[in-house]
Amino acid sequence: MNIASFIARRIAFNRERSFSRFIIRLAIAATAISVAVMIMTLAFVNGFQEAVSQKIFSFWGHLRVQHYEQYKAAIAEESPILKNDTIVSELYKIEGVKQVQSFATKYAILKTPESIEGVLFKGVGNEYDFSSMRQFLTAGRWVKFNDSSYSREIVISEYTAKQLQLKVNDRVLIYFFKGEDQKPRPDKLTIVGLYKTNMEEYDKLYAIGDLTLVQRLNGWDGGEIGGYEIFLKDYHAMDRVNNEIFEALPSEWGSKTIRDIYPNIFDWLQLQDVNRDVVLGVMIIIAIINLITCLIIMVLERTRMIGVLKAVGATDWTVQKIFTMQGVIITAVGIFLGLVIGLGICVLQQKTGFLTFWDENAYYMLVVPVKIIWWQVLLVVAGTLLVCTLTLLIPSLVSRRIQPAKAVQFR
Repeated sequence: MNIASFIARRIAFNRERSFSRFIIRLAIAATAISVAVMIMTLAFVNGFQEAVSQKIFSFWGHLRVQHYEQYKAAIAEESPILKNDTIVSELYKIEGVKQVQSFATKYAILKTPESIEGVLFKGVGNEYDFSSMRQFLTAGRWVKFNDSSYSREIVISEYTAKQLQLKVNDRVLIYFFKGEDQKPRPDKLTIVGLYKTNMEEYDKLYAIGDLTLVQRLNGWDGGEIGGYEIFLKDYHAMDRVNNEIFEALPSEWGSKTIRDIYPNIFDWLQLQDVNRDVVLGVMIIIAIINLITCLIIMVLERTRMIGVLKAVGATDWTVQKIFTMQGVIITAVGIFLGLVIGLGICVLQQKTGFLTFWDENAYYMLVVPVKIIWWQVLLVVAGTLLVCTLTLLIPSLVSRRIQPAKAVQFR
């Protein structure tokens, strides 16, 4: 029989009312809370970053290809490029490319008798796949195209509709800017759908309609477009695919990742990593301090027991192992309970969405998103167990300094 293991279990699972029993339970609870908070922090930060990123990608794709103009603003009307099926075919051959879609944008003003609102009209073609934007549609439907002429339908954001006091099936007067020396051209379009992304960069700016209308307004022929937006199978491959695409494009064309176009949003998302690391560090420190304090108190409370063990021949290492193993038991139980609590809350949030943000416009969403990455969970478990086990050597060294003669007289 392993004496150290036997005594450690008896002390750890002692059912008698004592101060050490209270301390053990307190240590287990603190460890469990630390592990649960770390798991939830990782899951919530992962979910938040994923959800915001996917909103950006769903609206504009992962990469954008258009005419190369070094000093032109990222969000502006494009210079035309000619559709090139050969280049599109080459783009599809690049590993990771899922979809290539043409677009063009044009500044416009929506006008009602009461008010006006400026928008950037995004024209898309009949090959455009709206499935990635399905989550944003809150009323009506997406634009339908016809072969004979351009579609007189438009989808606007809920924000724009509220500002103009419009709803689905209403007709709105739209003015397109043709040039500095020309008067804006008016047209009437029917609102067939409303969308909401909770992102001001989109909701306050974009309206969606037919690419053919933009071509006619700009005097482009049917083969000219503003550019291509490219969707990838995995957004982590953006930089690699962008480099490969850039090499395959004509010299007057250029490509950018959506991260280059909206750097402020992605920089903000990366700041969440700092918050995550701070929380993880604080929780680990709390667990360590809690365990050290717990074991020091237990060693002092068991001073007479240590003296008796040494008097009957127990070595310092045997006594040290008792308290080290006791700490491991406390840590293991705390980690298990932390896993149950942390993963339980994460799964419950995924199923019910009971946790919400107080301001959906500030965080781009209402329900707190969750994404559990299992290797991160395993890393939390392994890291906590390793760090706490190594830390347990500090208080267990106190037991080595206890002298049997003085210990048996300890009150």
